[in-house]
Amino acid sequence: MDVENTDCPAAEYLVKRKVLDELRLDEVAKRKTWSNKPPLGEQVKESLRCSVPKLKHTVLRWVPVFGWLPQYNFRENAIGDLISGCSVGIMHLPQGMAYALLASLPPVFGLYTSLYPVLVYFIFGTSRHISIGTFAVISIMIGSVTERLAPDSNFVVNGTNGTGSVNTAARDEYRVQIACSLTLLTGIFQILLGVVRFGFVVTYLSEPLVRGYTTGSACHVCISQLKYLFGIRPARFTGPLSLIYTLVDICRLLPETVVPELVVSILALFVLIVVKEINACYRQKLFLPIPIELFVVVVATIISHFCGLRDTYNISVVGEIPSGVKAPQVPDASLFSKTIGDAFAVAIVGYAINISLGKTFALKHGYKVDSNQELVALGLSNTVGSLFQCYSVTSSLSRSLVQESTGGKTQLAGVISSVIVLITVLKLGPLFENLPKAVLSTIVLVNLKGMFKQFMDVPMLWKSNKADLLVWLVTFISTILLNLDLGLAVSIGFAMLTVIFRTQLPSYSILGNIPGTDLYLDTDTYMEAKEIPGIKIFRSSTTIYYTNAEMYLEALQEKTGIEIGKLLTEKKKRDEKLKRKQEKEKKKAKNEAKKQKAAVSHLSTGMTEGKFSAGLKEPNQESPDEGQANWAYQHDMADSESDTGCDDGDDSITRESQHGVEEKRRTCGLTTHSIILDISTTSFVDTVAVKTLKNIFRDFGEIDLDIYLAGCQACVVAQLEAASFFSETIPKSKLFVSVHDAVLQILHQPGHPDLVLDMPCTTQM
Repeated sequence: MDVENTDCPAAEYLVKRKVLDELRLDEVAKRKTWSNKPPLGEQVKESLRCSVPKLKHTVLRWVPVFGWLPQYNFRENAIGDLISGCSVGIMHLPQGMAYALLASLPPVFGLYTSLYPVLVYFIFGTSRHISIGTFAVISIMIGSVTERLAPDSNFVVNGTNGTGSVNTAARDEYRVQIACSLTLLTGIFQILLGVVRFGFVVTYLSEPLVRGYTTGSACHVCISQLKYLFGIRPARFTGPLSLIYTLVDICRLLPETVVPELVVSILALFVLIVVKEINACYRQKLFLPIPIELFVVVVATIISHFCGLRDTYNISVVGEIPSGVKAPQVPDASLFSKTIGDAFAVAIVGYAINISLGKTFALKHGYKVDSNQELVALGLSNTVGSLFQCYSVTSSLSRSLVQESTGGKTQLAGVISSVIVLITVLKLGPLFENLPKAVLSTIVLVNLKGMFKQFMDVPMLWKSNKADLLVWLVTFISTILLNLDLGLAVSIGFAMLTVIFRTQLPSYSILGNIPGTDLYLDTDTYMEAKEIPGIKIFRSSTTIYYTNAEMYLEALQEKTGIEIGKLLTEKKKRDEKLKRKQEKEKKKAKNEAKKQKAAVSHLSTGMTEGKFSAGLKEPNQESPDEGQANWAYQHDMADSESDTGCDDGDDSITRESQHGVEEKRRTCGLTTHSIILDISTTSFVDTVAVKTLKNIFRDFGEIDLDIYLAGCQACVVAQLEAASFFSETIPKSKLFVSVHDAVLQILHQPGHPDLVLDMPCTTQM
């Protein structure tokens, strides 16, 4: 291959080389015929070998803290981690208690969940900025399970006045068992997925799906907190449309609203919204964001305690919060069969939220997050946490933003936040017993602001990608109507269908050349793209495989204007007509031979012996024996030519057939003699695709149309070779490096002498 380096301007280049088909490319580029990958046996032996460097690498991969903690820079990171850890720890207290109510658990278990899993993630996690702990979406998913398996109706006891009351102690104890069993099973799923390197599963949860799902979950969270804001007790509904039924029941119970509780909710909402907006507007000027959530909790607790809001105005409060930590205990494994489906859903959703936040911060700060190790870290956090009566965790957007914005640099900030939670659990927990639940519900609602902002995705997706908009809407609606578990399953199924439909319905185009270049673009999109006379260049926008192979063939015929079925039928009719004509001529020749043979025999019997001898001496007259031998020879030759097909007869028939095909092309306005299939977008081929390409070569070849392939990737060439695609009828010389190589090869073939060669071999751009 010759490449000319000429003095060209900066915006131009000049290339001169030979036309490359696949065979020439193998010679020029020296394609490898061997694999650098060791055999399977060697790979197994290598994986089983043990050495100190390999052991060290394995330990550092599975326990990342051993890699970064010894290199911790106290001078650069300590102050930032201390400040962010304190800030996040202060947020953990109100959010932990508030989100525990979402999970239908006592508030103290939200504090436990903000303590133990954070310490586990510190050891095994790879993200430096996310804050592990309670989160609204996971909490509402846990709450749906605990309320389904332990409804209030199962714990009703008779009162002294004949009315029923709920045994809240027994109910809460059983709900904690359910939550812990669900969390342990969730952690096991996540660990197993991480060990088998199944972190890529999150790629099937696209960003529109995750955002639509979290927005729908936010609506569930919002509806579930209305009962605390209004002080009412709506009935519990399960199954599809339960959210709608709950909202209708809340509206029915609005006349029974506890006004003092509503006043407390409105005041808390007002203060929280105003101060959070101040934090957002002046975040660049504030050294630390104002911990308004903690202030509201403290002030509300003090007012409730000294004013006796529970006894005087019947305002619901948090109740008893035991101090200290409980001994670990193994969750009830008998509940696994009842929660296995919910556990898998929680595992996938929790991991999707965690890895999306982790990768966002990693990209911003220039480090790498291991998706498989994140699965293991999150699974261990849930597994260990379930032993200490914690429920499932994931990262929180609000806390993670605070941890990053206040100067957090490493996972050590999580340890500091856990210390603050631990102090609260050990000593300060009982002080919050008089905290109104309405205040905790307002904290939950205010923190849903970021999720409700995701409604702005709708107009943005309408402008950018309507398929993603459809995924977002279907996910949101299915989550609202079918609840969180079924909604997630339907959403993933629909998202997969959109991928299938996109590959089944690609765009097909005919390419034309931009004069003076080697560019071939869609003629429907670019006005300067001109088709080359006699050549059709066809391209699909996606991979050819079994779901769209038939449509590929149909689009090829439609775009090129060549109805292969019709032309093959006409060719068959012409061939049959030629065959009948040949048989008719053969029969006529046989009859003529028989007549002449009979005439010669009749003449020979009427001659005298002298005349017969004289006839033999006359060179210009035919003797009977000679005539008989000659006609017999001609008769045998005619039979041989008709049966075996001699060159002269076959050539005449072939010329007549080709003349008929070309005449038919001119009649139909078809002047195409070559078709180039641009398969540069194909990343793999299956057996159906290989069969389709073979049929294209065979069928179009029968009507004297040459087929060429262009732009085939090396992996696809290897797959074609493995499928025995190349043969004497489809040689590798039909496969070219680029469309331009194929075009130049066609234009320089001697079979098209009437074509004006205005395509330059040297391309200047």
